[in-house]
Amino acid sequence: MNSTASSQMANHLATSARVDLRSDTVTRPTAGMREAMAKALVGDDVYKDDPSVNELQDKIAKMLGFEAALFMSTGTQSNLCGILSHCQRGDEFIVGQMAHCYRWEGGGAAVFGSVQPQPLTQQPDGSLLLSDIESAIKPDDSHFAMTNMVALENTWGGQVLPQTYLNEFSAFAKQKGLARHLDGARLFNAAVAQASALGTSPYDEVKKITQCFDSVSVCFSKGLGAPMGSALCGTKEFIAKAHRVRKMAGGGLRQAGFMAAAASYALDHHVLRLAEDHQLMAHLANGLSGIPGLQIETPQTNILFVNLVDGAKAKGAALQAHLKQEGIDMTGLYRLRFVTHLDVDRAGVDRAIGVIRQFFNA
Repeated sequence: MNSTASSQMANHLATSARVDLRSDTVTRPTAGMREAMAKALVGDDVYKDDPSVNELQDKIAKMLGFEAALFMSTGTQSNLCGILSHCQRGDEFIVGQMAHCYRWEGGGAAVFGSVQPQPLTQQPDGSLLLSDIESAIKPDDSHFAMTNMVALENTWGGQVLPQTYLNEFSAFAKQKGLARHLDGARLFNAAVAQASALGTSPYDEVKKITQCFDSVSVCFSKGLGAPMGSALCGTKEFIAKAHRVRKMAGGGLRQAGFMAAAASYALDHHVLRLAEDHQLMAHLANGLSGIPGLQIETPQTNILFVNLVDGAKAKGAALQAHLKQEGIDMTGLYRLRFVTHLDVDRAGVDRAIGVIRQFFNA
């Protein structure tokens, strides 16, 4: 990050007295992003003539190794359009029991598309056993929905799906004739973590991940820090189908270039800095380790889960109230979740560590 960007980020962080660790969705546009939005060229995207939207779609498609992409207002909409472009009424898709596109998106595929989800128990890292997928595939029989697609999520709970697993999964799904969809809301977090472990480029790693899928949904409004927006990527034919579904879902946007410019800025300036969020999360986990009653799950990216056990379990509500009173926001009660992002710095994380240790007299 250059000195100008660092200065803008410092000024950005200084505007908030609270330490908000609830989610990376709470980020606000940086000064540089606001400037890019203000200068954005716009048009009517329903007519496909918004230059900033078109530029973003071309950029993210190329970055992820796909023919085409479609700008969406949210990740939920992007997943919905992806599923309904792969599946017809009466089809079925296999998905994780705790996957976002099954559990946390209002049942949209079933409600709007009459597409049946078949949830499977995920492994601790978020993967689905290939043997479980195989057992869940329905035979070609009129008694059953047609199994047509399988969806994975990366990252899942902040964990990165191993590349070796993705390669095996991809080959297996193709052999079984299943379409492969990735909910990559935090895809770039996965790529940055993978690259850090291997000493490679995140831009190379992201393509290694995405080449294992027929379609990928990626968010701009989480760690990348844009105020809104996601993209669905796939073949030109697939994106043409998704464009029609997006229209039916009320996703036709007019002068969307202002938001597209924010997303494009994020891709240019905020991908590599995700490593800073990962480092801060490691620092937070280390700072909380050793406190009696806290079970720390080793973070891989920017999300940390802390389980309250034994005597600490009864203190969940009191801890949350104490943190809020001290200007620190987080989520959870007996299982706490902390998320680092571009609006949190080292001082904020140290403050959170200090308040929690003080609460437990540790």
